[in-house]
Amino acid sequence: MILFYLFLNLKSTMTKNEVNACYQPTVLFVQRRLPHYRLPFFEALRQELEERGCRLRLLHGMPNKDELSKNDSGELPWAEKLPTHYLLGGRICWQPFFEKIKDADLVICSHENKLLFNLVAQYLYPSIKVALFGHGANLQGNPDSWSEKVKRVIAKRADWWFGYTAMSLPLINRFDFPVDRVTIANNSIDTHQMAKLFGEIDDSKKDVIRDKLKISSKNVGVFIGSFYEEKRIEFMLEAIIKIKKLVPDFEMLIAGNGVQRKLIEDFCREHDWAKYVGLCKGKEKVELLSVSTVMINPGLVGLGILDSFVCAVPMITTDCGVHSPEIAYLKSGINGLLVDFSQDKYATAVIELMNDQGKLSAMQQACLESAKEYSVENMARNFAEGIIKCLAEPIYRGNQ
Repeated sequence: MILFYLFLNLKSTMTKNEVNACYQPTVLFVQRRLPHYRLPFFEALRQELEERGCRLRLLHGMPNKDELSKNDSGELPWAEKLPTHYLLGGRICWQPFFEKIKDADLVICSHENKLLFNLVAQYLYPSIKVALFGHGANLQGNPDSWSEKVKRVIAKRADWWFGYTAMSLPLINRFDFPVDRVTIANNSIDTHQMAKLFGEIDDSKKDVIRDKLKISSKNVGVFIGSFYEEKRIEFMLEAIIKIKKLVPDFEMLIAGNGVQRKLIEDFCREHDWAKYVGLCKGKEKVELLSVSTVMINPGLVGLGILDSFVCAVPMITTDCGVHSPEIAYLKSGINGLLVDFSQDKYATAVIELMNDQGKLSAMQQACLESAKEYSVENMARNFAEGIIKCLAEPIYRGNQ
């Protein structure tokens, strides 16, 4: 109590500028759930904000029943859990944080229609700034659907926007949100462990890995991901047959799982130069990449492009129309290739790259440079800088 009165007495003798200088803004970052791959980002963001005189409070709920089976939730000792209620089969999520919002200067929420309490923050707390984090649209959805129209209306009710990648900017611009209130985060995950494992694999270890996988060629393609329609699995299998016809020593490694697994298994039984190695993570995944020449991924590209960068295996994909925002990281002809959605053109691009050692080496080096650029540390730094800019600006959403 004595200390409290001393603080009040000290405060009464301070100028307004001195009081403002002592004030530590509070930022609430609200997540529907906390997956383990986001932990390094929030730790890095907390550090970045502390260095800038801001306090970060991370609020998160629990996954739904389907997500629980993934067993991918994370824990942070300083994070705060929210009561979470899923309704209508998970299409609606209610996560109230009334008591926590009142002392906040800025609330950051994910841009999802299902998160009803976002609307409370956006419409009922006009004196607290609200920022949205997301793609700017559902990239695999129908832009004329009712849900996307609602999403665009809600998206305008913000004071700041954090877009996943540069691909998000034109999507955010579609609903006339001011460009000077948008920060591109460059969405990423922690790849330090992968880089460490990759750095430990020398030529002698690569020989051991090749023996284990029963491959002998230096022309090796690799696919790592889920087996479903958007990944264009059938396209990939037809394309690698075309590659094999013109590159006799070509071999293919396929890792993953999904609804089209039988298609992969049947193909590999018929073609002994293609090997299905099951679901690979961690060290096993790095070993596959270490003996691969190119990453064969004609369908949807997401954060898996970071594997390509970290392990210097250029990715070749197509303009298939279903990519996630991280496709913005691929600079065609520099750190990977983006070609027309044609099996012949795709096969030709892969063959030409494997046959051009100079171009391949330059692309491998560019991949390593991209791995540094699209790091979780840079994502946290981008976020922190955007937060500081948002805090310095007046509230905007009242104009909407």
